[in-house]
Amino acid sequence: MNALPTGAATVRDSGLTWIQGTALYTGAVLGTGVIALPALAAGAAGPASLLAWLALIGLSIPLAITFAALGARYPDAGGVATCVKLAFGPYPAAVVGWCFVFAVPAGAPAAALFAGAYVQVALGGGAQTVALSALAIIFIVTLINLFGVTLSGKIQVYLAVLLVVFLMTAVFASVTHFHVQNLHPFAPRGWLAVGSAAGLLVWSFAGWEAITPLAAEFRRPARDMPRAAIAAVGVVGVVYFAVAAATVLVLGPGAASAAAPLTDLLAVGLGGQVKVMAALAALLLTVGTMNAYFAGAAKLGAALARDGALPGWFARGSEAGGVPRRSLLILASLAAAMLAVTLVTHLHIEGLVLMTTGAFMVVYILATAAALRLLEPGSWGQRAALLAVIFDVVLLSTAGRYLLWTLAIALGAVTYLRHVRQASA
Repeated sequence: MNALPTGAATVRDSGLTWIQGTALYTGAVLGTGVIALPALAAGAAGPASLLAWLALIGLSIPLAITFAALGARYPDAGGVATCVKLAFGPYPAAVVGWCFVFAVPAGAPAAALFAGAYVQVALGGGAQTVALSALAIIFIVTLINLFGVTLSGKIQVYLAVLLVVFLMTAVFASVTHFHVQNLHPFAPRGWLAVGSAAGLLVWSFAGWEAITPLAAEFRRPARDMPRAAIAAVGVVGVVYFAVAAATVLVLGPGAASAAAPLTDLLAVGLGGQVKVMAALAALLLTVGTMNAYFAGAAKLGAALARDGALPGWFARGSEAGGVPRRSLLILASLAAAMLAVTLVTHLHIEGLVLMTTGAFMVVYILATAAALRLLEPGSWGQRAALLAVIFDVVLLSTAGRYLLWTLAIALGAVTYLRHVRQASA
């Protein structure tokens, strides 16, 4: 069915360990969502937003298992796009690849602006501080990835440990200020608002697919990727729900209007001036998330060019151990351009979030459907894929009108690939 080696046959003397993989997974998933989305979700659904958090934590388990199983079985820089190509052919694969790659330039400005808001709260300076901080984050992440995934993986380990310690410190410090009465009324905007909150929170749990383009970079993909995914699910689930619950129980109705909710939690729990500490944590979270996404998307962009779904100029660095610098620089340039457009047009940050999550939901649906065909019948990976694809279809509707962005990406992918095939015929 394919010419790719399976993970069981792939062993490298160097590359990512499962610990580094856990850190990359954790950084990709436990990212900027935790510094802003507990407040946005509370604004959308009130305390009932905690149900949306639980639902997304539950969904992350089959998603993580599915993508780890695919990456371990088919370790290729094409990641989920390669798997979709094996299952359904080149056109759906091009759609998946483009949705992944072009979702990152939309999501990166949103992530960087989340962190920029924390810097502004700490240092002042208004919108200029937010904008300059966001641009600096994009530059730093690009610079890290120019030196290759092994360096970024090592950096990610330290970032992940620091972030988990910091977030749990914020939660434990505020425990004595929990107020159960803040859970009432539980669903002030009705139960349907939980679905709206879930649509925003998809952003928080996007990332299980981000590491699959790096599968070939693991020393032992078949062993290390499942280990990393399982470990990351536990870390992410505990930390996310703890922070979300603390936000609701401590900040109450004020959570919805908090520009920097983690700053408020730390101020309540520790007292004193904690703005700089919170800003530093937000910066580390954002760099960790964007590091994982830029690494995965740049590698995937090179693989798409290798397979004819993007211009061949981008293909350099698609091989295992290669650094896709051309793909990375174009990705960074698009992210910076989208940041500029966002600042000039005053596009609401929730719009960027939903544009990104809509594109990733299409990636999830096609990738999990491919897993149903590619993974061994009756295996845990295939069972997980069945659950995941059902949830994915339901969640796709939460993106609303922002699915037009995803449709435009899909049409671009199909049109480009058709043009290339006609030109070479």
